[in-house]
Amino acid sequence: MIALDGPSGSGKSSVSRQVASRLGLAYLDTGAMYRAATWWCVRNEVDLADQSAVAALVAAMPLDIGVDPAGPTVHVDGVDIAEAIRDSAISTAVSAVATNLDVRAELRRRQREIIDVERTAGFSGGSGVVAEGRDITTVVAPDADVRVLLTASEEARLARRSLDVHGDADASSVEATRDQVVRRDRDDSTVSQFLVAADGVVTVDSSDLDFEQTVQAVLEVVERSGRH
Repeated sequence: MIALDGPSGSGKSSVSRQVASRLGLAYLDTGAMYRAATWWCVRNEVDLADQSAVAALVAAMPLDIGVDPAGPTVHVDGVDIAEAIRDSAISTAVSAVATNLDVRAELRRRQREIIDVERTAGFSGGSGVVAEGRDITTVVAPDADVRVLLTASEEARLARRSLDVHGDADASSVEATRDQVVRRDRDDSTVSQFLVAADGVVTVDSSDLDFEQTVQAVLEVVERSGRH
């Protein structure tokens, strides 16, 4: 069990997928689960400020998460929403759902179920899983064999997210991305610890690293742990 947490734009999703692929493990994107919950609420026209209604709807959400790092999938009620949950409207709204404590409790439960399956069977055949996202290193899997906080400077994170979303990292593109990175981190940090490493969590700062160097840095943490 390898757990990676960190702020928005730190590269934890792409790095985690690559680490999982190279180690022959499953890959769990917990952030996609919160985005899926947001999509489900928007689709059902629930007021996101109505926390009880949101929590009840999410508890009944027919969510299926595929954990193949070569092609992770997200389906809700049989609908493929892997692309839809990356829409800017979902990115803007997701914190309203992710800061709902009852929603967090429900999705943490589901995340632990997926992790437990991969420890004994599942896609990985019991080899294990790389799980990334909020709460993974501290709440969902504090007993993980390897726990990493992947971080980077705000400037680097904004540039990366801007490239992902807009295909450019010029001043206007970066500014248009600021809400998705800085504001989301501020909102999410009210209910989750992901800006500073907890005890026993190794920090990897990717500010001055490219993608491959970051992957190697995480793999080195895994190797030093003696768990793979």
